[in-house]
Amino acid sequence: MRELEECMKSLGVRNKSLVIREALRLFISEHKWRAGGPILGVISVVYDHEVRGVDAKLTDIQHDYLNEIISALHIHVDRRNCMLILALKGDSERVNSLLKEIIKLKGVKLVRPALISVESGFQEEIK
Repeated sequence: MRELEECMKSLGVRNKSLVIREALRLFISEHKWRAGGPILGVISVVYDHEVRGVDAKLTDIQHDYLNEIISALHIHVDRRNCMLILALKGDSERVNSLLKEIIKLKGVKLVRPALISVESGFQEEIK
């Protein structure tokens, strides 16, 4: 509770109930995507581009998921490491399959999904 109060103070928020409600809403939306249905979000991937074939395999995976990947951003972190950020929308089962394919690649160091389940009023536009 002390950390919560410190966080509230740094944000200039006084209503603890509001903060707790927002925290719960975010927690639920960040984990609900695994249950199925339409989702939005990004997957960040850090990988060693010097590992043979990892760039080509990541490109092949992106082409296999053209309907789910809205955009991709490639960042050169340093001489050896790259970061790939994939913006996604679509069905959670397909996105979860995409995640599994990326995670199993040799040379991939870190995969961080930031995905949310899309609320019902927004679903028709996502499909």
